[in-house]
Amino acid sequence: MTEASTPSGAPRTAALAGRIALVAGATRGAGRAIAVQLGAAGATVYVTGRTTRTAASEVGRTTETIEETAELVTAAGGTGIAVPADHLDPEQVRAVVEQIDTQQGRLDVLVNDLWGGEHLVVFGKKMWETELDHGLRMLELGVKSHIITSWHALPLLIRNPGGLVVEITDGTAATNRRFRENFFYDLAKNGPIRMAANLAHDLEGTGCTAVSLTPGWLRSEQMLEHFGVTEANWRDATAKVPDFAVSESPLYVARAVASLAADPEVHRWNGRSLSSGELAREYGFTDVDGSRPDAWGYIEEVRHGGADRTPDDYR
Repeated sequence: MTEASTPSGAPRTAALAGRIALVAGATRGAGRAIAVQLGAAGATVYVTGRTTRTAASEVGRTTETIEETAELVTAAGGTGIAVPADHLDPEQVRAVVEQIDTQQGRLDVLVNDLWGGEHLVVFGKKMWETELDHGLRMLELGVKSHIITSWHALPLLIRNPGGLVVEITDGTAATNRRFRENFFYDLAKNGPIRMAANLAHDLEGTGCTAVSLTPGWLRSEQMLEHFGVTEANWRDATAKVPDFAVSESPLYVARAVASLAADPEVHRWNGRSLSSGELAREYGFTDVDGSRPDAWGYIEEVRHGGADRTPDDYR
């Protein structure tokens, strides 16, 4: 646990005071939680996404909006600023970065949590059995959007040493050596891992850092709806799917990002592929219930390794 952290391991209030963050894809799930935790540590957080109180993205959900996320950031102690943007449109991204530059003159943390392709994934289908338009759209949402955002934002981020880029994905470099059940999904989720490694190379000499980060089995709004539960009674879903016991709330990966952003020695992670469970052990933070889930450890050791352990052994 660092000196700038609380007993839960989350950074203390004001640990990120004066820092400016852009969370790209902050409408819901991990992106929203990350934005709020950065705000709770005192940061000014620009939150972007396609779903607003007046417009919905292709996912079709209107229950969460970027305006609401910005309000939650401010309520947590930071300053939340909502900026509607489609990160596949270079001009819209350029405008976001110009707004940050004009208003703040700096950018300290960039979180690429762009995705929104869940509705396109059909696991178990061969590459040629997957609708080509769906497959290519997954790559746009999970790879191209990250590239466009970093290309526009990094010149501002590298003006000052200490900047941090976090590529949010699904899986680590180690776990993703195994096929991720769909050709296009596999590429979309391995792309950010390589992007972080490549950016780490390009950032050398700037004093800035790039990492990729994965949550475990995330209890996002979509996943809770899928199981017909809420965050309050999520364990009810384990009656049907026992493995769900190793799941984690979005707060867990959010605390991972906030801990990285507050770490004065964050450059030691440069280029690394990290998980929320790994960083919980390093920084000492916990999930909302005080546990430290390690979903990827469970998957590797039990599902693939045959270890005689239960999901609750990995909490």
